[in-house]
Amino acid sequence: MLDLAITGFTLAFLALGFRRPFVWVLAYLYIDILTPQKISWSLLAALPISLIAFVLAFGGWLVLDDKRDMRFTMRQALIVLLLTYCGITTTIAEFPVEATEKWSWVWKALLFAIFLPLTLRTRLRFEAVVTVMVLTVGAILITGGIKTAAGGGGYGQLQTFVPDNAGIYEGSTLSTIAIAIVPLIWWVARFTTIFPRGKLVTLFAAALTFAALLIPVGTQTRTGLLCIALLAVLSLRSVKRRFLYLGMAGLVAVAAIPFLPESYTKRMSTIENHQSDQSASTRVAVWMWTLDYVKDHPFGGGFDAYRGNRLLVPTVKAVGTDNNVTLKTEYHVEEGRAYHSAYFEMLGEQGYPGFLLWAWIQLLGVWQMERLRRRWKDRKAAHEAWVAPLANALQMSQIVYFLGALFIGIAFQPVMFMIIGLQCGLWSYCRRIDAPAPRPILPGVQQLRVTAA
Repeated sequence: MLDLAITGFTLAFLALGFRRPFVWVLAYLYIDILTPQKISWSLLAALPISLIAFVLAFGGWLVLDDKRDMRFTMRQALIVLLLTYCGITTTIAEFPVEATEKWSWVWKALLFAIFLPLTLRTRLRFEAVVTVMVLTVGAILITGGIKTAAGGGGYGQLQTFVPDNAGIYEGSTLSTIAIAIVPLIWWVARFTTIFPRGKLVTLFAAALTFAALLIPVGTQTRTGLLCIALLAVLSLRSVKRRFLYLGMAGLVAVAAIPFLPESYTKRMSTIENHQSDQSASTRVAVWMWTLDYVKDHPFGGGFDAYRGNRLLVPTVKAVGTDNNVTLKTEYHVEEGRAYHSAYFEMLGEQGYPGFLLWAWIQLLGVWQMERLRRRWKDRKAAHEAWVAPLANALQMSQIVYFLGALFIGIAFQPVMFMIIGLQCGLWSYCRRIDAPAPRPILPGVQQLRVTAA
């Protein structure tokens, strides 16, 4: 039944594009985030549905869309450079088969981030893109939240729509995306014109936020807990009653502790001492290996270069009774361990040039969204009041991603590059709206044309 429903919905989504070609852009967002071809076991599983949606989205824009307001931003140019550089390193990768497999989806994520801003010409299109992203990620969050509330979950065990622990469905990745999407949930609830705003919309946003907060509990990931704390701090800038907000946040946190599973609290306690946790110790060892590797390979080793590592990982354990405790260091060998950090992922795979390009793209987004937020925050007109809150939401989402990316290899996570595409589109849209009107060559010429019209 699920297969029939999701196949019918996906095909209907694509069919709507023949009437409104921009719908194909939305369909690609839905397919790339949810990956219905992994959920289905019949028609969608047999079709390259993601590639089909991508070709339809680009072809529909190229042939049918209005391009008069199109602008190409500096960040899009930087993504073009990063795409080209990654293509070059893939051809000389140390592990060519694995590198080609990763390249097969990375190029689409980068190319779509370049393409998406070219389609965002109106407020309605921004709303549609953000709404589809929120609802698609929300479908995963609701499923995971229900399973968590029902007592399911566990580290590496929380399953939503697909059984594999990869992509957005990987525990730490899903936790990061779940918290990063929360600011966009509330932007949709406050400013959407797609559906009537009211108590039901606010209630749904609150429920979806609660589901997002449950995901780090269900996945039992330390990354998710840190992201929640960071989002709580970032939200202080936007709330009107800060002391009330802090009091309520503290009360909710204290009240939630008795309801948390014991396995979750035990795992979170390892944040204080990473040396006692084998997983955390291995991550540190991989990071040190990457720093040594990039010294000898300044241009990187291509995708999945980590497969060549061999590590001697120390783990400190307490041995003895309460009155006589000694620390014992044990060593174990690890081979082919992943980076577990987007920053070290970029260093190891793309070297210093790729890392600097990626970091430039990311940091430029924070700066641009801050400029838009400050410039547009006092505009109260209905057609302008949505801009500053969207810039603020996109900036918060990206900063949460920065923290999550410190502990997960998600340098090319498609959802985050969709957010980058939204940032580029908003920057271009605002520059076009605020562009000064062209001055007439001769005095009175402009007035004459208006009168004649």
